[in-house]
Amino acid sequence: MIALRSTAKIALFSLLSCGIGLSSNLYAASGEGEVNIIAWPGYIERGDTDPAYDWVTQFEQNTGCSVNVKTASTSDEMVSLMAKGGYDLVTASGDSSLRLIYGKRVQPIDVSKITAWNTLDPRLKNAPWFTVNGQHYGVPFQWGPNVLMYNTQVFKSAPTSWNVVFEAMTLPDGKPNKGRVQAYDGPIYLADAALYLKATRPELNIKDPYELNETQYAAVLALLRQQHKLIHRYWHDYNVQMSDFKNEGVVASSAWPFQANALMAEGENIATTVPKEGVTGWADTTMLASDSKHPVCAYQWLNWSITPKLQGDLAAWFGSVPAVPKACDNNPLLGVKGCQTNGFDDFDKVAFWKTPTAKCDAEGTCVSYSRWTKDYIAIMGGR
Repeated sequence: MIALRSTAKIALFSLLSCGIGLSSNLYAASGEGEVNIIAWPGYIERGDTDPAYDWVTQFEQNTGCSVNVKTASTSDEMVSLMAKGGYDLVTASGDSSLRLIYGKRVQPIDVSKITAWNTLDPRLKNAPWFTVNGQHYGVPFQWGPNVLMYNTQVFKSAPTSWNVVFEAMTLPDGKPNKGRVQAYDGPIYLADAALYLKATRPELNIKDPYELNETQYAAVLALLRQQHKLIHRYWHDYNVQMSDFKNEGVVASSAWPFQANALMAEGENIATTVPKEGVTGWADTTMLASDSKHPVCAYQWLNWSITPKLQGDLAAWFGSVPAVPKACDNNPLLGVKGCQTNGFDDFDKVAFWKTPTAKCDAEGTCVSYSRWTKDYIAIMGGR
């Protein structure tokens, strides 16, 4: 029985590499029929929230692979889940992808099995956060900025600086910002503070917000300890953040475009902006687990994930930018200028998430991510 099952899987991979469609009967024979994915909230929709946004149902009908999704709100949570096992794919951001690669949690992708590989945005195709020694450890999915989300009744015009969340001040409505602003609760948020200091304290000579020497790092921690006194909540659950903006008097925070789009769709007085200091951002890659139990369904999903309609619909839903430029054309949900609105032309202005390492180009020796994690946990706890 084991030999027959292995033979069936080999045959299926052969069919897949030739681009032949696979029926649900073939999947049943192979012992597959499902794919388990760790994803950011809002990334894999089946129409439950809005029937117009569904890129799962058709895939399941086409392939016979049921899609099971476990959402994760931080990159650290994704790394932890992948370490526990049981998942086939993960939509990893740049601050986790290298950790997954070097931790041997994911395997190289056979790009010959990705039939539309050449349609990917050239700016992403060989990006260093998922390409190591010429091998690709995933398929680019979406990218976008970590924007400043704000209440338009408090800010009649868009805030021009991140100082509204980092520095104590009186806001345009005459009230202090203390208790009315938020910060992301992932350690990678240190890079947001570093980016702010790069612009406001040039004497620190910060070249890269993810590559900090001891002096620069100390300044970032000092800023975040100062910010702690202002914080209403360190957010990671997008639903909680949305509720805080609606019900708890929060008026400014870093956020994903997803929350802003959802709140604006509900008629809330919300908008986003890119402050003068710039923004951090994420470029997410769908990566294949090294111990995937459903690799055939996983490769089917990897191919499906970069089809133009899925890419365009997802960009419209999440407020992100497609990994496939063709998705920007003729998508009713995204609209004519949707990709430009979401930042397609701002790629070079985004400081994309990446894992801080002790050995770095900017400073030679830098503070590693393990210290970022330990120190940020202490700051959030008021220490």
